[in-house]
Amino acid sequence: MSLKRLALLTAGLSAVVLAPIPAAAALPPQCSGTAPIKCSFNVAPGNYDVTVELGSTTKAANTSMSVEARRQVLNAVSTTSGQVVKTKATVNVRNPEGQPTGQGGNGTPGLQITFGGSAPAIGTLTVTPAQAPLAVYLAGDSTVCDQPTAPYTGWGQYLPARVREGAVIANYGDSGESSGSFLSNSALFPRMKPLIRSKDLVFIQLGHNDKTTSAGAFRDNLTRLVNGVRERGGVPVLMTPPVRRLFSGTKLNNTALHINSVGADLPAVIRALGRSANVPVIDLT
Repeated sequence: MSLKRLALLTAGLSAVVLAPIPAAAALPPQCSGTAPIKCSFNVAPGNYDVTVELGSTTKAANTSMSVEARRQVLNAVSTTSGQVVKTKATVNVRNPEGQPTGQGGNGTPGLQITFGGSAPAIGTLTVTPAQAPLAVYLAGDSTVCDQPTAPYTGWGQYLPARVREGAVIANYGDSGESSGSFLSNSALFPRMKPLIRSKDLVFIQLGHNDKTTSAGAFRDNLTRLVNGVRERGGVPVLMTPPVRRLFSGTKLNNTALHINSVGADLPAVIRALGRSANVPVIDLT
Protein backbone atom coordinates (compact mmCIF):
# COMPACT_ATOMS: atom_id res chain seq x y z
CA MET A 1 0.00 0.00 0.00
CA SER A 2 1.47 3.37 -1.00
CA LEU A 3 1.80 6.50 1.11
CA LYS A 4 -0.15 8.24 -1.66
CA ARG A 5 -3.19 6.06 -0.88
CA LEU A 6 -2.77 6.80 2.83
CA ALA A 7 -2.83 10.51 2.03
CA LEU A 8 -6.01 10.09 0.00
CA LEU A 9 -7.72 8.30 2.90
CA THR A 10 -7.04 11.28 5.17
CA ALA A 11 -7.57 14.01 2.58
CA GLY A 12 -9.82 16.35 4.50
CA LEU A 13 -13.23 16.74 6.01
CA SER A 14 -16.51 15.57 4.59
CA ALA A 15 -18.30 17.98 2.29
CA VAL A 16 -20.50 20.68 3.80
CA VAL A 17 -23.77 21.88 2.36
CA LEU A 18 -25.10 25.39 2.92
CA ALA A 19 -28.87 25.72 2.99
CA PRO A 20 -31.45 28.00 4.58
CA ILE A 21 -32.64 26.98 8.02
CA PRO A 22 -36.42 26.75 8.29
CA ALA A 23 -37.56 27.73 11.78
CA ALA A 24 -35.44 28.07 14.88
CA ALA A 25 -35.32 24.72 16.61
CA ALA A 26 -34.78 23.83 20.23
CA LEU A 27 -31.80 21.72 21.18
CA PRO A 28 -32.26 17.98 20.61
CA PRO A 29 -33.53 16.29 23.78
CA GLN A 30 -30.16 14.64 24.41
CA CYS A 31 -28.39 18.03 24.58
CA SER A 32 -28.06 20.86 27.08
CA GLY A 33 -26.09 24.02 27.67
CA THR A 34 -25.13 26.92 25.45
CA ALA A 35 -21.35 27.27 25.17
CA PRO A 36 -20.35 24.50 25.06
CA ILE A 37 -23.37 22.39 24.15
CA LYS A 38 -23.12 18.88 25.58
CA CYS A 39 -25.05 15.89 24.21
CA SER A 40 -25.23 12.32 25.48
CA PHE A 41 -26.41 9.14 23.73
CA ASN A 42 -26.86 5.81 25.49
CA VAL A 43 -25.19 3.52 22.94
CA ALA A 44 -23.01 0.43 23.20
CA PRO A 45 -19.34 0.43 22.16
CA GLY A 46 -18.93 0.48 18.39
CA ASN A 47 -18.80 2.88 15.43
CA TYR A 48 -21.54 5.47 14.86
CA ASP A 49 -22.44 8.04 12.21
CA VAL A 50 -23.15 11.46 13.69
CA THR A 51 -25.14 13.77 11.40
CA VAL A 52 -25.61 17.34 12.58
CA GLU A 53 -26.84 20.69 11.28
CA LEU A 54 -24.73 23.60 12.48
CA GLY A 55 -26.03 27.18 12.50
CA SER A 56 -28.75 29.54 13.66
CA THR A 57 -31.72 31.39 12.13
CA THR A 58 -31.06 34.50 14.19
CA LYS A 59 -27.33 34.97 14.52
CA ALA A 60 -23.94 34.08 13.16
CA ALA A 61 -22.42 30.98 14.72
CA ASN A 62 -19.07 29.30 15.09
CA THR A 63 -19.25 25.62 16.04
CA SER A 64 -16.77 22.78 16.48
CA MET A 65 -17.43 19.18 17.51
CA SER A 66 -15.47 16.82 19.76
CA VAL A 67 -16.46 13.47 21.21
CA GLU A 68 -15.61 11.31 24.20
CA ALA A 69 -12.21 12.11 25.74
CA ARG A 70 -11.46 15.39 23.89
CA ARG A 71 -11.30 13.82 20.42
CA GLN A 72 -11.61 16.58 17.83
CA VAL A 73 -14.00 15.48 15.07
CA LEU A 74 -14.90 18.78 13.42
CA ASN A 75 -12.84 21.95 13.42
CA ALA A 76 -14.79 25.17 13.96
CA VAL A 77 -17.27 26.01 11.19
CA SER A 78 -18.52 29.61 10.83
CA THR A 79 -22.04 30.28 9.54
CA THR A 80 -23.90 33.52 8.90
CA SER A 81 -27.38 34.20 10.26
CA GLY A 82 -29.88 31.95 8.50
CA GLN A 83 -27.37 29.41 7.21
CA VAL A 84 -26.84 25.79 8.19
CA VAL A 85 -23.90 23.50 7.57
CA LYS A 86 -24.91 19.87 7.46
CA THR A 87 -22.05 17.50 8.16
CA LYS A 88 -21.57 13.84 8.94
CA ALA A 89 -18.74 12.08 10.74
CA THR A 90 -18.13 8.56 11.98
CA VAL A 91 -16.98 8.19 15.58
CA ASN A 92 -15.68 5.31 17.65
CA VAL A 93 -17.19 4.57 21.07
CA ARG A 94 -15.21 2.53 23.59
CA ASN A 95 -15.36 1.74 27.27
CA PRO A 96 -13.17 3.18 28.79
CA GLU A 97 -13.70 6.12 26.45
CA GLY A 98 -10.15 7.49 26.67
CA GLN A 99 -7.01 5.47 27.27
CA PRO A 100 -7.80 1.73 27.04
CA THR A 101 -6.23 0.90 30.41
CA GLY A 102 -8.35 3.56 32.16
CA GLN A 103 -5.55 6.03 32.84
CA GLY A 104 -7.16 9.40 33.54
CA GLY A 105 -10.53 7.81 34.26
CA ASN A 106 -13.06 5.65 32.44
CA GLY A 107 -15.33 8.51 31.35
CA THR A 108 -19.09 8.13 30.88
CA PRO A 109 -20.70 5.08 29.20
CA GLY A 110 -22.23 5.76 25.79
CA LEU A 111 -21.36 8.57 23.37
CA GLN A 112 -20.62 12.05 24.67
CA ILE A 113 -20.55 14.90 22.10
CA THR A 114 -19.42 18.45 22.82
CA PHE A 115 -20.14 21.35 20.48
CA GLY A 116 -17.67 24.15 21.16
CA GLY A 117 -16.36 27.10 19.21
CA SER A 118 -16.78 30.81 19.88
CA ALA A 119 -20.59 30.75 19.40
CA PRO A 120 -21.87 27.17 19.00
CA ALA A 121 -25.32 26.51 17.52
CA ILE A 122 -26.86 23.22 16.36
CA GLY A 123 -30.13 22.01 14.88
CA THR A 124 -30.99 18.44 13.99
CA LEU A 125 -28.63 15.84 15.48
CA THR A 126 -28.83 12.09 14.83
CA VAL A 127 -26.65 9.16 15.84
CA THR A 128 -26.97 5.87 13.96
CA PRO A 129 -24.82 2.70 13.78
CA ALA A 130 -22.15 3.03 11.09
CA GLN A 131 -22.33 0.55 8.22
CA ALA A 132 -18.86 -1.00 7.75
CA PRO A 133 -16.68 2.13 7.83
CA LEU A 134 -12.99 1.94 6.99
CA ALA A 135 -11.39 1.81 10.44
CA VAL A 136 -8.00 3.30 11.25
CA TYR A 137 -6.62 1.81 14.47
CA LEU A 138 -3.86 3.57 16.40
CA ALA A 139 -1.30 1.58 18.38
CA GLY A 140 0.88 3.93 20.39
CA ASP A 141 1.91 5.65 23.60
CA SER A 142 1.24 8.99 25.35
CA THR A 143 2.17 10.99 22.24
CA VAL A 144 -0.68 9.25 20.37
CA CYS A 145 -3.39 8.57 22.95
CA ASP A 146 -6.58 10.37 23.98
CA GLN A 147 -5.24 12.49 26.84
CA PRO A 148 -7.98 13.31 29.38
CA THR A 149 -6.78 16.75 30.49
CA ALA A 150 -5.61 19.83 28.56
CA PRO A 151 -3.03 20.91 27.56
CA TYR A 152 -1.80 17.32 27.17
CA THR A 153 -2.89 16.00 23.78
CA GLY A 154 -1.91 13.00 21.66
CA TRP A 155 -1.84 13.51 17.92
CA GLY A 156 -4.45 10.76 17.65
CA GLN A 157 -6.97 13.11 19.29
CA TYR A 158 -6.80 15.48 16.32
CA LEU A 159 -6.66 12.89 13.53
CA PRO A 160 -10.47 12.35 13.42
CA ALA A 161 -10.91 15.92 12.14
CA ARG A 162 -8.71 15.10 9.14
CA VAL A 163 -10.45 12.04 7.69
CA ARG A 164 -13.20 11.98 5.10
CA GLU A 165 -16.69 10.64 5.56
CA GLY A 166 -16.79 6.85 5.75
CA ALA A 167 -13.61 6.43 7.79
CA VAL A 168 -13.28 6.27 11.57
CA ILE A 169 -10.34 6.60 13.99
CA ALA A 170 -10.14 4.06 16.83
CA ASN A 171 -7.37 5.24 19.16
CA TYR A 172 -5.85 2.46 21.27
CA GLY A 173 -2.81 4.53 22.22
CA ASP A 174 -2.01 4.35 25.93
CA SER A 175 0.43 6.30 28.11
CA GLY A 176 3.67 4.58 29.08
CA GLU A 177 3.43 1.64 26.71
CA SER A 178 6.44 0.01 25.08
CA SER A 179 6.42 -2.33 22.09
CA GLY A 180 6.37 -5.29 24.48
CA SER A 181 3.66 -4.03 26.85
CA PHE A 182 1.37 -3.02 23.98
CA LEU A 183 1.54 -6.61 22.76
CA SER A 184 0.95 -8.21 26.14
CA ASN A 185 -1.58 -5.95 27.91
CA SER A 186 -5.04 -7.46 27.47
CA ALA A 187 -6.61 -4.00 27.07
CA LEU A 188 -4.40 -3.11 24.11
CA PHE A 189 -3.40 -5.26 21.10
CA PRO A 190 -5.21 -8.39 22.33
CA ARG A 191 -8.45 -6.38 22.50
CA MET A 192 -7.86 -4.42 19.30
CA LYS A 193 -6.76 -7.31 17.07
CA PRO A 194 -10.13 -9.18 16.88
CA LEU A 195 -11.82 -5.95 15.76
CA ILE A 196 -9.60 -5.48 12.70
CA ARG A 197 -11.29 -6.27 9.40
CA SER A 198 -10.06 -6.61 5.84
CA LYS A 199 -8.33 -3.43 4.58
CA ASP A 200 -8.55 -1.61 7.92
CA LEU A 201 -5.42 0.42 8.64
CA VAL A 202 -3.33 0.09 11.80
CA PHE A 203 -0.84 2.89 12.51
CA ILE A 204 1.90 1.61 14.85
CA GLN A 205 4.02 4.24 16.64
CA LEU A 206 6.04 2.90 19.57
CA GLY A 207 9.54 3.52 20.90
CA HIS A 208 9.30 6.35 23.47
CA ASN A 209 9.15 3.81 26.30
CA ASP A 210 11.51 1.19 24.85
CA LYS A 211 14.40 2.74 26.77
CA THR A 212 16.13 -0.56 27.53
CA THR A 213 14.79 -2.74 24.69
CA SER A 214 17.44 -4.29 22.47
CA ALA A 215 17.29 -3.71 18.73
CA GLY A 216 16.48 -7.39 18.19
CA ALA A 217 13.66 -7.46 20.75
CA PHE A 218 12.21 -4.22 19.39
CA ARG A 219 12.22 -5.60 15.86
CA ASP A 220 10.64 -8.86 17.05
CA ASN A 221 7.86 -7.00 18.88
CA LEU A 222 7.05 -4.82 15.89
CA THR A 223 7.13 -7.86 13.60
CA ARG A 224 4.58 -9.59 15.83
CA LEU A 225 2.35 -6.52 15.63
CA VAL A 226 2.68 -6.33 11.84
CA ASN A 227 1.99 -10.04 11.42
CA GLY A 228 -0.98 -9.87 13.79
CA VAL A 229 -2.54 -7.07 11.75
CA ARG A 230 -1.98 -8.97 8.51
CA GLU A 231 -3.51 -12.13 9.98
CA ARG A 232 -6.75 -10.17 10.27
CA GLY A 233 -6.51 -8.82 6.72
CA GLY A 234 -5.57 -5.34 7.91
CA VAL A 235 -2.89 -3.02 6.55
CA PRO A 236 -0.08 -2.17 9.01
CA VAL A 237 1.65 1.21 8.80
CA LEU A 238 4.82 1.77 10.84
CA MET A 239 5.61 5.20 12.27
CA THR A 240 8.86 6.35 13.85
CA PRO A 241 8.39 8.23 17.15
CA PRO A 242 8.59 12.06 17.27
CA VAL A 243 11.80 13.38 18.77
CA ARG A 244 12.06 14.54 22.36
CA ARG A 245 13.26 18.13 22.96
CA LEU A 246 16.61 17.19 24.52
CA PHE A 247 19.79 18.86 23.31
CA SER A 248 23.58 18.67 23.53
CA GLY A 249 24.42 22.26 22.72
CA THR A 250 22.30 23.07 19.68
CA LYS A 251 21.98 19.45 18.51
CA LEU A 252 19.37 16.89 19.44
CA ASN A 253 21.06 14.24 21.57
CA ASN A 254 20.76 10.46 21.29
CA THR A 255 17.91 10.25 23.80
CA ALA A 256 15.96 12.80 21.78
CA LEU A 257 16.52 10.76 18.62
CA HIS A 258 15.47 7.49 20.32
CA ILE A 259 18.88 5.83 20.42
CA ASN A 260 18.22 4.16 23.73
CA SER A 261 20.37 3.26 26.75
CA VAL A 262 21.48 -0.07 25.24
CA GLY A 263 22.47 1.57 21.95
CA ALA A 264 19.44 0.55 19.88
CA ASP A 265 18.59 3.10 17.19
CA LEU A 266 14.84 2.54 17.32
CA PRO A 267 13.83 4.69 14.30
CA ALA A 268 16.48 2.90 12.22
CA VAL A 269 15.00 -0.45 13.26
CA ILE A 270 11.54 0.73 12.19
CA ARG A 271 12.76 1.97 8.81
CA ALA A 272 14.64 -1.27 8.15
CA LEU A 273 11.62 -3.39 9.08
CA GLY A 274 9.47 -1.31 6.77
CA ARG A 275 11.80 -2.10 3.87
CA SER A 276 12.23 -5.79 4.60
CA ALA A 277 8.57 -6.51 5.44
CA ASN A 278 7.11 -4.22 2.77
CA VAL A 279 5.32 -2.02 5.31
CA PRO A 280 4.72 1.71 4.68
CA VAL A 281 6.68 3.92 7.09
CA ILE A 282 5.69 7.45 8.13
CA ASP A 283 8.90 8.99 9.51
CA LEU A 284 7.83 11.30 12.36
CA THR A 285 11.35 11.28 13.84
